[in-house]
Amino acid sequence: MHALILGGGVVGITTAYQLLQDGHDVTVLEQESQVAESASWGNAGMIAPGHSFVWSSPAAPKILLKSLFLKNQSLRFRLSADPHLYSWSLRFLRECTAQKARLNTLRKHRLATHSQSVLQEVVSREKIDYDRTTSGIIYFHRNKAALDTGVRNMKLLESDGQQIRVIDADEIVRREPTLLASRNLIAGGILCPTDETGSSSKFTKALADIVRSRGGRILTDTRILKLERSGDRITRVVTSRGDFSADCYVLSLGSESPLFARKIGLSLPIYPIKGYSLTIPITDPDLAPKVPVLDEHNLVAITPMGEAIRVTATAEFAGYDRSHKPSDFAFMMDVARSLFPKGIAYDRAHMWAGLRPMTPDNLPVLGRSKIDNLWLNTGHGHIGWTMSHGSARIIADLMAGRDSPADLDTVPLVAA
Repeated sequence: MHALILGGGVVGITTAYQLLQDGHDVTVLEQESQVAESASWGNAGMIAPGHSFVWSSPAAPKILLKSLFLKNQSLRFRLSADPHLYSWSLRFLRECTAQKARLNTLRKHRLATHSQSVLQEVVSREKIDYDRTTSGIIYFHRNKAALDTGVRNMKLLESDGQQIRVIDADEIVRREPTLLASRNLIAGGILCPTDETGSSSKFTKALADIVRSRGGRILTDTRILKLERSGDRITRVVTSRGDFSADCYVLSLGSESPLFARKIGLSLPIYPIKGYSLTIPITDPDLAPKVPVLDEHNLVAITPMGEAIRVTATAEFAGYDRSHKPSDFAFMMDVARSLFPKGIAYDRAHMWAGLRPMTPDNLPVLGRSKIDNLWLNTGHGHIGWTMSHGSARIIADLMAGRDSPADLDTVPLVAA
């Protein structure tokens, strides 16, 4: 069977790989000059089942309301003329109950854990180099009350099999000595020893090379213009480089997925949420962090990534606007400087903003659509790198008629 995969980010390329493993012919269409150049490029780099908590929590409405008046909120809402923002936001708010947040977090954690195991299989088989660290991730708090709350919250994931260790500030500094100067800012933290990190972009590019070497086609600089539908089937995809047809199609276009879906009669519950990141060169490896950390007070993640660090923060409800200015990064830059003042070339930081394809319940849209030959693998939100491998395996399993692991029975497979 020939599968045409729409989108060359980490979700699209992992899907191509898994389908190729099953013996299918695969073609990937990507509008950028390389794969993994959009949301897959500038993410935090964390494979983090230990950070599976959904954004649609009881605390979210208050944070979003405050963001209309205050700066430096972790979630920011910007008024817009786009009616889709408000319809999506209403669905998001309906998910912000304690009961739904608990259920969605557990579903998300199970998919993330499954996905990490698939990633580890692929890495073991293919020997891919992608700046991987396996020292765990430290989620630290700046005061004891917040730490106590964080520990209570983490019990939910622990009950679902997540390994956690509560550690004090002294142990945090032992694990990451470059935090010694910031010791007074840290009350303690939670270590998730099985969480890991690595460059999503490097991984995706290397996996794309493997797909090509085994007969898969990956066509870059190929802008998708429209999908054509006849009855219950997609008949062709019209692109800037001609028309393409296949036996089946997989929609993995991230934030652009709902735009194309609407034109063929599908409504996908996905909206773009802008995220910001800094990629900053390391000037002295002895003074730079080697263990990934997340400052839970400011929701700023700092990840060692080869010869640089990646700093990420902020989720902005701003539509399809990818623009940014230096002031957008000032807060996260200040946090990074306060924690790691030396060994980092802050004056040479690369500033980036990209769009996370978010769903109201924070779970991706997976499965066969109501169009017989169109499959959906999209809407992975802020931990797409974490969930991509498992989602790709699920799509391959569904196409082959195989059962997914029993612990994924509660993960919804949404058919639009």
